[in-house]
Amino acid sequence: MMALAVTLLWVSPVMAATLDHIRESKVIRIAYREDAPPFSYKGADGQPTGFMIDLCRMVAQRIAQQLKVADLTLVYVPVTAADRFDAIKQARADLLCEATTATLTRREVVDFSLPTFVDGASLMVRAGAPDDLKGMAGRKIGVLGGTTTELALRNALQRAAVNAEVVLMDSHPEAISQLDDGRIVAYFADRAILMSLARDSKAPDQIRIAEQYLTVEPYALAMSHGDNAFRLAVDRALSHIYRSSDIVRLFQRAFGVNVNQSQLLHSLYVAASLPD
Repeated sequence: MMALAVTLLWVSPVMAATLDHIRESKVIRIAYREDAPPFSYKGADGQPTGFMIDLCRMVAQRIAQQLKVADLTLVYVPVTAADRFDAIKQARADLLCEATTATLTRREVVDFSLPTFVDGASLMVRAGAPDDLKGMAGRKIGVLGGTTTELALRNALQRAAVNAEVVLMDSHPEAISQLDDGRIVAYFADRAILMSLARDSKAPDQIRIAEQYLTVEPYALAMSHGDNAFRLAVDRALSHIYRSSDIVRLFQRAFGVNVNQSQLLHSLYVAASLPD
């Protein structure tokens, strides 16, 4: 029993490392993408904005209340699709706040919060082009490189026995530019992102998004692996937000007051509202 007690006393400070840093520094560092609307992007005023950014700001406020920190400062750390997890692993940021799909493989290197959104990937094409995988044979399909979406596209093409050229994109804006210019025939990404990108097209009335979902993408906030105390604080904050009307307000701000949550998304927030 004595050895166990000593071990627990030694582990506990490590488990609370992020909360201790936030309490002492009065700073929480949020990693965000500048190019992933409507979830995480740089607004017209140059400031971070989007659904995940707003959600993380609200999480930070509730963590400040939990820690009794009156003047918490938010510091934003820009990341890319390629280096976003490095920002967490290298302790350059406390929370990754963007459209991050939680997977078992990624949980080997980072921890994830309760789910924050659920979406699915589909194809965006120009009017007149086929909008299914079978029609992509011999054509170029863009996808963001180094993502679960890229892997899902390659797997879907293989299952459908479709020989298409997968063109890796560095960013979503690059993809809509290439689609407008005809350098790719389709772009494969999560539907919420595609809907936002379509508005940035040179000819949005010529853009179509396929109805078919080819993947299911559960999003969550990523954080340092093994910091159980911080993860609990984040999950407590999310649970309280989901039980309030705040989540509806955040959704409408990002997607518009005339866009309703899907039944799947509504069910996710109900199921993720853990009791205290």
